[in-house]
Amino acid sequence: MTTRSLDRRFGIELTPEQPVETLASLAETAEEAGFDMVFASHHYNNRDEFLALAAMAAATERIQLGPGVTNPYETNPVTLASRMATFDELADNRGIFGVGPGDSSTLSNLGIDQERPLRRVLETMQVARDLWAGERVTHDGTFEAVDAGLNYDARDIPVYVGGQGPHMTRMAAKYADGVLYNGSHPRDIKWAAERVKEGLADRPDHRGEFEFAAYASVSVAVDADEARAAARPPVAFIAAGAPPPVLDRHDLSTEVSGEIGNAISAGEFTEAFDLVTEPMLDAFAIAGTPETVEKRVEKLLEYADSVVFGSPLGPDIEEAISLMGARLPTIRDE
Repeated sequence: MTTRSLDRRFGIELTPEQPVETLASLAETAEEAGFDMVFASHHYNNRDEFLALAAMAAATERIQLGPGVTNPYETNPVTLASRMATFDELADNRGIFGVGPGDSSTLSNLGIDQERPLRRVLETMQVARDLWAGERVTHDGTFEAVDAGLNYDARDIPVYVGGQGPHMTRMAAKYADGVLYNGSHPRDIKWAAERVKEGLADRPDHRGEFEFAAYASVSVAVDADEARAAARPPVAFIAAGAPPPVLDRHDLSTEVSGEIGNAISAGEFTEAFDLVTEPMLDAFAIAGTPETVEKRVEKLLEYADSVVFGSPLGPDIEEAISLMGARLPTIRDE
């Protein structure tokens, strides 16, 4: 099942843990390797994603760019919409507004409770579109705005919702331009495809085509063991936060997941990473040689329209981008 008639598209996620100059260079490498999109993840304890994206825009010409994903809790959604429109203007209309409820563990550091996340994301998307259309907005919902408007022209920027649960995924399919579904295994992507289908059944005709992107944790290297070792840290965080239905879907132990979560909460990261099992790596990441990753990606594309190669990408990020870029022509033609 796919939801678009256009060609398959591929993106990467860059985490602003590295200097902005390095991120810009990696985005340039991704463009040269044939990728279509670059997303910058958003956590307050990393570098600012919009400043990183601005540098990426200056280093590239074709590739689409956006936060993947930003959240509407740290910043008032009206301000966030203006920030996104400013970036889109800077990037010559190459922006994608990736928005989602955010990471609860980092938001809790700021005393933020993710109250009514689905409604918050939906209202953010709707208000942003009104502002970009030149309307003045008064809004009283999960956030407030009184006669707010932009003093400059903006375009209707594509909005992609970051999701994992059934309700957010269905909402994205009904209202957004795409979903960035947090999943790496064909079993999860198949399940998500059904939720997308449910949302599309209620989608207004004027919203046009919808893109279902599998936002997968990927680690690729010539040495498979090195690739799998690099995937342990992100998989630990994924496993610790995975709800019981997801763990049950992959026959994974809730007890071990809890132990990993406890170790992360205590700051015992090495212990947490060591607790990650091989089945967890298989369920929550695509890790191995380029051939292995290509085969798994082809499985995801039986259900998804596109794939975003998310963190960690590999033990050597630049090499990983090039390795997968060399595979893209083959995957596109499958």
